Amino acid sequence: MVADFECLLAASARIPDLTIVLIFLGLAFALAFLPQMWIKSVIRQHADERADFAGTGGEFARHVLDGMGLYHVVVEETQLGDHYDPEAKAVRLLPQHFGKRSLSAVVIAAHEVGHAMQDATSYKPLLARTQLAKRAVYVEKFGSIVMLAAPVMMLLSKSPHILLIQMACGVLILASTIFMHMVTLPVEFDASFKRALPLLKAGNYISPRDMGSARKLLRAAAYTYVAAAAVSLLDVMRWFRVLRI
Repeated sequence: MVADFECLLAASARIPDLTIVLIFLGLAFALAFLPQMWIKSVIRQHADERADFAGTGGEFARHVLDGMGLYHVVVEETQLGDHYDPEAKAVRLLPQHFGKRSLSAVVIAAHEVGHAMQDATSYKPLLARTQLAKRAVYVEKFGSIVMLAAPVMMLLSKSPHILLIQMACGVLILASTIFMHMVTLPVEFDASFKRALPLLKAGNYISPRDMGSARKLLRAAAYTYVAAAAVSLLDVMRWFRVLRI
């Protein structure tokens, strides 16, 4: 009877801990996926074809680039997400933005053209972001290798301290990718509100009644990297779970 009572007490003591873990995991998933859901929702709301637009997102990008004398910047369709590639000098748009006449297509094309404008003026934060993005790929791979090798190194050395050191290094390396994503936010806001928005206004490419929606779309485009940083955070937590820390 006493043993059963002690087991009951022990089980009840673990309930708050389990609740805290579940709440923490719920917040982590919300942090990781809600920004992406919001971004996709904003884009989807304004993705309908518009007969009043003179061209598609791809045609708009080509038109404004030529107007600025950036003939060397190509405009391409991609399946890898809307982005500007500073090395290839290419504005790349998803099919629904490259080939459709919608507010989302035009505004997102303007955002990516904003990055091309940054590149053309040697905007230093963009140059720094480009270098960080290159390193982030290698950092993530190296961090994954370090964390996967940790249990093996502990078995070979028979020292738990090796595992703790490697785990700490691995988590710090993976977490550093979050920082790399976050420092790009000023670059994204500059592309949206100091390049794309004035461009849309000056050329009267969208009507005044669409300007509020355009601002929302530009904000969503800028926050894409925040969503990426949140996913990186979730990836760090996944490693904790896999290695049973």
